[in-house]
Amino acid sequence: MDFSKVKLVVTDMDGTLLNSKSEVSNRFFIVYEQLKKHNIKFIAASGRQYFSIVDRFEDIKHEITIVAENGAFAMHGDEELFTSELPTEYISNCINTLRALDNVYIVLCGKNAAYIETKDEQFITMFKNYYSEYRLVDDLTEITNDTFFKIAAYHFDCSETHIYPAVKHLENKMQVIVSGEHWLDISHNNANKGFALNILQQKFGITKEETMVFGDYNNDLKMLALADFSYAMENAHPNVKTIAKFSTKSNDEQGVEIILEQLINSRK
Repeated sequence: MDFSKVKLVVTDMDGTLLNSKSEVSNRFFIVYEQLKKHNIKFIAASGRQYFSIVDRFEDIKHEITIVAENGAFAMHGDEELFTSELPTEYISNCINTLRALDNVYIVLCGKNAAYIETKDEQFITMFKNYYSEYRLVDDLTEITNDTFFKIAAYHFDCSETHIYPAVKHLENKMQVIVSGEHWLDISHNNANKGFALNILQQKFGITKEETMVFGDYNNDLKMLALADFSYAMENAHPNVKTIAKFSTKSNDEQGVEIILEQLINSRK
């Protein structure tokens, strides 16, 4: 494989760079230092909250670009690059639609914090893995003092089966993405990883031919389409395996790191 043109590496987090324990490997940080030496930029792009992503990259957070909330918010170090806010007039309607469903947990994702109204301990324990800054409130529809990026909905069984059919009709106004086995996100139409990556490619002056992307789920499809070097994880959703040009090992087998080491070795 000829990696000589690659100038930008973009990776999803959950199911991709993170292992099943939500950890970034030491192996990644070693290869990241080599990416820096070869002037290859790195972007972490996730449906996660910004603060949760930063927690995984504490030592290099000022050097990398972070795309959070499925493309709705991006930072490079301390510089805010862009936001795509969820129109406030849609928020209450979305929340009430989701409230009508059984066993669905709702997260209102803001710039300052994520907001939940459930007191279910099993959900909160899981939820805190994805959201470092959060508030427990009585009524999500009454929260106004923040900038909102998306509404995330969670089902312990399957979001594609139990949530998506009930909110599919919202796609004519907003973006509805099944972002994981259990998660579904509702956001502004521009709040996707592909839109975010396109902005960043233009900002950095980097082309599709110079971009490498890794992903595992449907919220990665649009950014995978913007890279000549697009990789599906072994554990990826079938849609991702169809779109991606190449494949690698699973997240628990450090599939991202394997390809990045090949990238670095090709430069020696």
